[in-house]
Order: sequence, then structure tokens, then C-alpha cells
Amino acid sequence: MGDGDAGVVTISASYGAGGADVGPAVAARLGLAFHDRAIPVQVAGRLGVPLSDAEANDEKVARGLWRIVASLGTMPDPVGGVVPMTPQPDERAFRLQTERVVCEIADGPGGVVLGRAAALVLRDRPRSLHVRLDGPPERRLAAAVARSGRPVEEVKRELQANDAAREGYVRHFYRCDPAAARLYHLVVDSTALPLDTVVDLVVTAARARGV
Repeated sequence: MGDGDAGVVTISASYGAGGADVGPAVAARLGLAFHDRAIPVQVAGRLGVPLSDAEANDEKVARGLWRIVASLGTMPDPVGGVVPMTPQPDERAFRLQTERVVCEIADGPGGVVLGRAAALVLRDRPRSLHVRLDGPPERRLAAAVARSGRPVEEVKRELQANDAAREGYVRHFYRCDPAAARLYHLVVDSTALPLDTVVDLVVTAARARGV
């Protein structure tokens, strides 16, 4: 992994914590690209699978904790790419390609990356800021309902499934709790502050880190 010349901000946001709003706003303020939905597009292209398959294996999809397969269906090729061992790539293959895309972002243009355990993938990266947005479940639920206008029970089910999926992804592949403060430079309860203030905090911290 190279040092890279561009700065990068990673944002880990629990459901309802405003990551999808804070991320693009921080990127705009810092003059960086925002990387979210484009990541599974690249992963799908590299693995030669439909985008729906990559999105189904993406860590932020709120469909409950996806099945973790016991056997390794693909092995990383040391010269790049993936050597297929079975007709369909498994979750580990998606994770390896996602890590590669995240590292290429940091090595190249930089940017603001939402999710994908990017704080762990880029934990030793110079000119980086790793941020966690969180808050009590009941306040995250209220915020998500207010933003979406959807029924409370529907949003609550999605929150629980999404939280389980994200935690399961990080615990399985990285053996740690995504909410652990030690993984981040800045941890903010984004349900206790206006999101504009959260953006100000992240931008200030990013500039202090040389992003």
C-alpha cells in the first residue's frame, strides 16, 4: 500500500446517523469526490457479476445479516485480479475487491469514503481522517423516520437489520466492533447535533489531519 498524495476521509455511520448526508457535504467542502454507490459498481465489473450481486454483498445493504460462507470460493491473485475457484464469487471475494477499490481511491484522487470498513482498510494511511457517526438507537430511529417519512415499524426493522449486517461484516472480516472508538480519530453523536454542525466538525478535523 502506497502512501498516496491525496487526502481521504472515511465515515462509518450507523443507520440513521446521517452518513449519507454528512459524507457528500464534507466532500464538497473539502473539494474531494464522494465515494459510495460507485464502489459496488467497480467491484461488480472486476468480478464479472451483475451489479445487483455486488450490492447484495455490500456491507451497507439493509437486508439482514447475509450468509457467511464457510469455504473460500476465490483466492486473491498476487499479480492482481481474482482467480476463480467456483462459478460464483463468495463474500470474501467481494470484500477483497472492495478493499482494493478503497486503497486505489486513497492512492489516487483521494476522497470521502462512506462505509466499507474503510477506517480499517486505511488505518495506517497518512493524511487521513477516520470518523464514526453514531447515536442511541431510539434517536437514530427518530431521525431516519423524520428524513424518510416512512412508517416507524418499517424503519425500525430496517435499522435493526442494517445494524446487524454492518456489525457482522466488520466482526467477521476484521475481528473487531465497528463502534469501537479506538478505530477512529473522531467519534460524534450525530443525533445530538445539527448535521451542519457535524459537517463543520469533520471538515475542521480533516484539515487538521492534512486532508
